[in-house]
Amino acid sequence: MMATTKKGGTKKAAAKGGEKPAVGKGTGAGKSPAGKNGKDDKSAGGKRKLGLRGAAPWAARHAAKHAAEARARAAEPPLPGSARATIRTPTGAEDIKAKIGDLHNALQHIKQLRKNFNKSFYDIGEILKDVQSRKLYEAKGYGTFEAFLEREIDLGKITSLRLVRVVAIFLKDAALEYGVDRVLNALVALEAPTESSLDVNKGKVPPPPISTAALPLKPPGR
Repeated sequence: MMATTKKGGTKKAAAKGGEKPAVGKGTGAGKSPAGKNGKDDKSAGGKRKLGLRGAAPWAARHAAKHAAEARARAAEPPLPGSARATIRTPTGAEDIKAKIGDLHNALQHIKQLRKNFNKSFYDIGEILKDVQSRKLYEAKGYGTFEAFLEREIDLGKITSLRLVRVVAIFLKDAALEYGVDRVLNALVALEAPTESSLDVNKGKVPPPPISTAALPLKPPGR
């Protein structure tokens, strides 16, 4: 009877004092998280890290070594005539790259000048003439300058070709003074065929057709 009273008093005193009862070892709550994952502790402690499951320990080092060797080979310039040199650096690659850049800038410039065509038609003709003389259109895969004008210039092939001829024939100040309409009309008049070219044999006896056979001469006295 006395023992029961002491135990009850002890429990009541612990409840009043705010003490928590000790947790037993069987509950498992007293174990630290590190005890559940021992491998993470080993990795965090700087010990050996394991690779993929089932892979050999040297596989990661072997792959890293081959990757470093491949980067070193790619950084070195290829030998002349080798397959890697032909694939990686084609003939005239820098020239083609420069032409593509110049052609792109020319098209952008023409697009801006197109907004005020009446005052900038001569500048457009100069840009197109430069594209034609340097054959920049070949960098974009066009075989002829006319094909480039049809696909890339919204002015049309005929007008674009005439603008190139305006630059070759007229001075800039004179062309701007007369205006684009009068200059293009003058160019059309210059390109029109003349009467002498239409009738070259005018006033002359036309030669006989090649297919007619010559008549035999008459004998004398008949």
